[in-house]
Amino acid sequence: MQDAPASRQQQLEQAERVGPAFSVDGMLAARNGTRRAIAEIAARVRPGMVEEDAVEMAKGVLRDAGLALSWHPTRVRFGRNTVKPMRLASEPGIVLGENDIFFIDIAPRMDAFEGDGGASFVVGKHDEYERCAADAEALFHELRGIWTRDGLTGRQLYEHGKQWALARGWVLNFDLPGHRVSDFPHAAIHTGSLAEFDGAPLPVRWILEIHLRHPSEAFGAFFEDMLLGDSFFG
Repeated sequence: MQDAPASRQQQLEQAERVGPAFSVDGMLAARNGTRRAIAEIAARVRPGMVEEDAVEMAKGVLRDAGLALSWHPTRVRFGRNTVKPMRLASEPGIVLGENDIFFIDIAPRMDAFEGDGGASFVVGKHDEYERCAADAEALFHELRGIWTRDGLTGRQLYEHGKQWALARGWVLNFDLPGHRVSDFPHAAIHTGSLAEFDGAPLPVRWILEIHLRHPSEAFGAFFEDMLLGDSFFG
């Protein structure tokens, strides 16, 4: 006799279950270490750097911080590589210009716990790059805010994000649709995206990813962080 199909509620609960080592404190410590490392990496990026050298520098920052283990590749992307989905390799040899945009995407492990974070930065002066980078972070907080207030599902959050981005002249990249985090490896628990999750996401379980792209020009911006309440953001 076959088991009955799981109910919708059971499916949602299964998507948000955790591993045996899961700890809220451990997850938050990994998240905090991730944000500190992003700031340190960004402070060392300079115009004239080749993207591959920036990636190696970022790996060194993570090693020095005791975060040598990563559960996905360390990425620093310059200029036109900022439009690429993460699953696609960067075009090699891209040099950061004097007035340019770049983003960082890192996923360090702290003990058993997965960190994941990203942010965009502009060197020099470029109004549209600055607007794109600011809007990627603003959209993250827009969606986080309505999740906090209204308890929207993951799918509803990303649909709202799509319209928010279009109203400001950007395209929201659904190749980066948010994902679970947990005690390593979260992929043994759930591999589905936040944009396809039909429940109200729990805190300390999900990464909210925002990747904006210009509709016709070769630049974009990225921001991601753990889905958490207001008290975790200064």
